[in-house]
Amino acid sequence: MGTVVDAAPIKATNESLAEKKKPTVVFVLGGPGSGKGTQCSNIIENFGYTHLSAGDLLRAEIKSGSENGTMIQNMIKEGKIVPSEVTIKLLQRAMEESHNDKFLIDGFPRNEENRAAFEAVTGIEPSVVLFFDCHEKEMERRLLSRNEGRVDDNIETIRKRFRVFLESSIPVVEYYESKGKVRKIDAARPIEEVFESVKVVFTPKNEKAN
Repeated sequence: MGTVVDAAPIKATNESLAEKKKPTVVFVLGGPGSGKGTQCSNIIENFGYTHLSAGDLLRAEIKSGSENGTMIQNMIKEGKIVPSEVTIKLLQRAMEESHNDKFLIDGFPRNEENRAAFEAVTGIEPSVVLFFDCHEKEMERRLLSRNEGRVDDNIETIRKRFRVFLESSIPVVEYYESKGKVRKIDAARPIEEVFESVKVVFTPKNEKAN
């Protein structure tokens, strides 16, 4: 009987998530108030994806009281940015622990450094980047209508969030656009109309034809 022992070098045990699970990853990007959360809920319900929010995972880690959580909390308190690797490890762990192999990653990567680190650490490129494109006036209107009675406090904060999104996240969208991975959705329309466009992205080609 032949042997395959020497056919390839033995791999390190820390096999990447991409090799172990081969997950389908969709990045969901859009400015504050673009309706990402609502549409993520619709996608989960209709297409069986697991929703992962970087912010939620960081908050859960802090709440757990772990050593890692304390470190994250201290960094946030000091106004420091949590390193990409920390957030990515939390995302990676959540994917590994899930029984699913299809993931919506919401609000991440926030910038080019996040993007490069995610691909380097996990070995995964997104299959699609869903970009909810919504003009600033509409996003502002939506956010202010949520903030009952606190309009004056928040208008400046909201505009600052828009600026950060444009400066940090648009380069990520442009990078994936150059690779043909971006599906731009006009998110200024009513929720139902937006979801009709989203469905086209997630419906297999053979089903669209029928």
